[in-house]
Amino acid sequence: MDILIARDAIDEKPKKISLTKIKDELKEVGAKIYYFDKDNSHKNMMGLVESLENAGYNAYFREVKYGLGDDEYMYELHAL
Repeated sequence: MDILIARDAIDEKPKKISLTKIKDELKEVGAKIYYFDKDNSHKNMMGLVESLENAGYNAYFREVKYGLGDDEYMYELHAL
């Protein structure tokens, strides 16, 4: 499963990261905060959370608004 990382600038395309790479990073550092792009489907994000929890991690997920528009948000995931 590939997930889109949050963009650094509005006109950029989001970069992809795989679920296995996320799990590998968590094995190395133990805990990390990820910001994901709004173009990810909510279903994929819930699948990511479920996959991390099944692997023994605690995952805290929320939607972060950074502007007044309905489309100005990103997803935030704390994985421990």
